[in-house]
Amino acid sequence: MKQALIVSDMLEDFIRMDGPLPMGEEGINIIPNLQKLIRFSREKAIPVIYSNDALSPDCFLFQSRMNPHAIQGTPGAKVISELKPEDGDLIVEKPRFSAFFKTELAAILRKRGVDTVVIGGVSTEVCVLSTAYDAVCHDFHVIVLDDCVASRFPETRDRVLYLLRKTPLYPLLRVMSLADFQKTV
Repeated sequence: MKQALIVSDMLEDFIRMDGPLPMGEEGINIIPNLQKLIRFSREKAIPVIYSNDALSPDCFLFQSRMNPHAIQGTPGAKVISELKPEDGDLIVEKPRFSAFFKTELAAILRKRGVDTVVIGGVSTEVCVLSTAYDAVCHDFHVIVLDDCVASRFPETRDRVLYLLRKTPLYPLLRVMSLADFQKTV
């Protein structure tokens, strides 16, 4: 099993309390675990990939109740300083929820021999969930880390994780804690 870590949307516009779509305390609370996860991944030579919304100002999604956010090239579309990418990390700018939608991520992972993606970040019910299912659709195994994902609403996060735990896709798609993941590497 060769893994890659996908850090989903840990961006200024989502994590800062004054951002247009803040995750609130939930988003802030996962930062220490994501720091541990990223550090662990780098130590184990697991590629670290930042999957970031990079939307156009006239994005179709903004016709919904969703506030404009993560506009490509703006400070709000940058990874928070606490999780700053390092040389060798990959940044995938995505036009929608999934890290795989209209990006080269699947080809990049295959070229690196990756067969399993590990996912942490925000938001559990949108970008994390979309990326997890799309990864399976691209023939990758998936591990979602339950203590490394957040939503604006903890009950929504918990419901999505419950659904992922109950999916018939097991063992292609699994949910586990950071500590349990570290034991598998």
